[in-house]
Amino acid sequence: MLLLLSAASIAIALLYGSAQLGASDVLDAFSGNASAATHTVIMELRLPRALTAFGVGGLLAVAGVLMQVLLRNPLAEPYILGSSGGAAVAALLAMLLGWNAVMLNSAAFTGAMTANLLVFSIAQGTGSWPPARLLLTGVVLAAGFSAATTLLLALSPDQNLRGMLFWLMGDLSFAHAPGRTLWLLLAITGAATLSARHLNVLSRGELEAAVLGLPVATFRLALFAVTALATAISVTTVGVIGFIGLVVPHAIRLLAGSDHRLLVPASALAGGCLLVVADTIARSVLAPRQLPVGALTAALGVPLFLYLMSRSRRVS
Repeated sequence: MLLLLSAASIAIALLYGSAQLGASDVLDAFSGNASAATHTVIMELRLPRALTAFGVGGLLAVAGVLMQVLLRNPLAEPYILGSSGGAAVAALLAMLLGWNAVMLNSAAFTGAMTANLLVFSIAQGTGSWPPARLLLTGVVLAAGFSAATTLLLALSPDQNLRGMLFWLMGDLSFAHAPGRTLWLLLAITGAATLSARHLNVLSRGELEAAVLGLPVATFRLALFAVTALATAISVTTVGVIGFIGLVVPHAIRLLAGSDHRLLVPASALAGGCLLVVADTIARSVLAPRQLPVGALTAALGVPLFLYLMSRSRRVS
């Protein structure tokens, strides 16, 4: 069903936008019989953008799953815990310094990894985090990264300011190279699915995982690196997009349970679908103007986040 939904979401992304096209136009573009304008719109603008959105959405969803395993807390997610903010600050700093793309990605990875390590170092020795403490730490980190972002924006040239602001809210306007996000999504999803038994054990607690023979420290460090890499590539590709890592894993758990053999690949597909649909709405609802897609994902994620917090409070 998710595979069919993925194909349907990409088909919708190809059909709808500021210029309405029919299914015959899309088929003609793929067969090479479309006009030059139609071919440009579909093959050079909409298709790369849709595939990039699918890759980034899948990466953020899988990163959310892995962070929830690391902290054994359902509220863990790159945006909430400041990982996306750390990557964004490092990326903005690299932009101001005029670094190339490779150094930009490296800087974003370093920022995301630093944020992850800060979260875990604060949590060290506390076992499973209560939601209130998790939220407090996330708020503090987010405030710090927000202050750093504001400072960097204040130092930025005026001609670049609007583009930076739109990028910080999530922008797929310049997403024309989906290859790296799709390959990275395939690699991370495949590796995490093959390691699903380890994830199932670790999600039950570090002591139980160690008793069963899992090299906890090494495996945990690998998860930190993978989530930081997924977050960094997502941020440098399309900017800061929140709550996908929170919404998607919870929806999949409600439908299919918590076995990571199913949860990881299903979250990758569902996260990709969600961001593709959100981006299609963002560029179609007020066409030709485009809305920041991060605002739409937040509109979906904030109510769910508040519901989860209220449920956790009732349980405790």
